[in-house]
Formats: sequence, structure tokens, C-alpha cells
Amino acid sequence: MKPLFFVIFFCLITSLNSTTHAQNDFAKLERNVNVRAKGLLQKLNITKDTLILQSKSLIQKVYSVNYQNVREVDVNVGANAIKIPLTKLSKGKHVFVAVQQSLRIVFVVRLFEEDDILLAMNDQALVPKN
Repeated sequence: MKPLFFVIFFCLITSLNSTTHAQNDFAKLERNVNVRAKGLLQKLNITKDTLILQSKSLIQKVYSVNYQNVREVDVNVGANAIKIPLTKLSKGKHVFVAVQQSLRIVFVVRLFEEDDILLAMNDQALVPKN
């Protein structure tokens, strides 16, 4: 009976632990799902701090407009792929436009605010990290 109780308890604890997350996402990509935009691969890297655009055809230009109508990214590319770091951009919604020949492919990247992270200094106190 005790081994069965131990196995059930262990499974319950490990399943609850797997649903917790250590850190929030830095950014979220809302891809353009239009059929004509299928030729442009839009993705974020693993740490979600760099936008990766790839295409078989030439990407001429990439620019973004933030929620205050300011262009924070304005790059003449002239290549089939580009990596754009998102760490220098302001927090909030950014509308990106990738220009390819006569196409303008529009998609959204949302950059999230960084929350205070609590660090355990000792067993008694938790101190916020800035």
C-alpha cells in the first residue's frame, strides 16, 4: 500500500511542477496567414528576442510602426533572409511590413513588459529584482 501511495504522490507532484513556468515570454508573433504571404517564413528564435524572416524571393525592405506611429525599424534588406533583434524596440504592439516585389506582407509583434522577478536571498526573505 505504501509504494502505491508513494507512486501516486510522486506523479501528482511532478505533474503540477511541469505546468509552472520560470519566465514569461519576451514577445509574441501574430503571423500573416494569407495565402499570398505563404512564401515568407515569419518566426521568433527560441528565446523570442529576435525576429527571423526568410523567403525564396528577395526581401527588399522591412519596417515597423509602433503604437505611437513611430518607425523603429526601417531596413533596406536586399536578401532572402534577415534577423531583426527585438531587444532595442519599445514595449507594446509593433506592426511589421515586409516588402517583396509588389507584395506588402503585414504581421504583428507584441513586446511584453518585464515583470519584477523575485529572488530568494535566504529562506526568510524574498527581494524583488529590478
